[in-house]
Amino acid sequence: MTGQEVEVAIVFADVVGSTKLYEQLGDLRARDMVAICIDVMRTATEQNRGTVIKTMGDEVMATFPTADDALNAAAQMQKQIVLHPGLKVDEHAVAIRIGCNFGPVVLENRDIFGSAVHTANRMTSQAKAGQIITTATMVEELSSEWRASVRQIDIATLKGRSSEVALYEVLWQTEDITSMVPAIAIAARDRGAKAQRLRLRYQGQEVLVQESRANISMGRAEENDLVVKGNLISRLHARVELSRNKFILVDQSTNGTFILGKDGEEAFVRRDSMQLRGEGLIGLGRAPDSNSSQVIRYSCEE
Repeated sequence: MTGQEVEVAIVFADVVGSTKLYEQLGDLRARDMVAICIDVMRTATEQNRGTVIKTMGDEVMATFPTADDALNAAAQMQKQIVLHPGLKVDEHAVAIRIGCNFGPVVLENRDIFGSAVHTANRMTSQAKAGQIITTATMVEELSSEWRASVRQIDIATLKGRSSEVALYEVLWQTEDITSMVPAIAIAARDRGAKAQRLRLRYQGQEVLVQESRANISMGRAEENDLVVKGNLISRLHARVELSRNKFILVDQSTNGTFILGKDGEEAFVRRDSMQLRGEGLIGLGRAPDSNSSQVIRYSCEE
């Protein structure tokens, strides 16, 4: 079969410390535990429209048609591994780590090839036990519900890549994630709400967050929608998104984001999110000063 290029979400999941398991438990029991993990990974893949491409010892590689399908499966894997009664070892639970990415792959002889596959694999090596780590490319493909459960945790230089890659952790323990929230119920609940927009102004730049553009990013990297320079500002510092008729500021920076409301109420967000209401000032990495040229002004409009 000749190579065929398709765009997919790629997931690698592996058992953490399987070598130690074999030392602790002996070959037979350790092999049984790894087999349980592989079975959980395979089932979660198949129940979320995925395809297991191959299993390699204690690792599974799978593809999914959408980024949401991939994260639904990854979260299911983590939850079921944590809860599985057969995976407790001397009071320590067996854990898995997961890495994922979205991009073009070459499909050939029931296997997949390409740089997107290597990046997904490297996300796994960046993950700790119980973590799901992914890329900015994958995050861009996610629904707003899943995006609300993703935080940028680091920037890494991956082997074989000259440029830095942002690493995102998927907070799968959060209850309010895509698979838990039927989209129809959300749509029905929000139907009566007024369409709104949020205006962001910074040094002559102006950006509107609204239904037609529900997600904007801020930071010192040139690819941001609002480019804000400064030594305390991260490359991808924060984003503002419209989710269920609310404007949510999501910080993904090292030094955090400061918000000063018109009523004088102050807030600080670091690797977390909060709702923006009314109008006020945003400071990236430092408290906003209304006289400073570094301040971002925001106002919610109906």
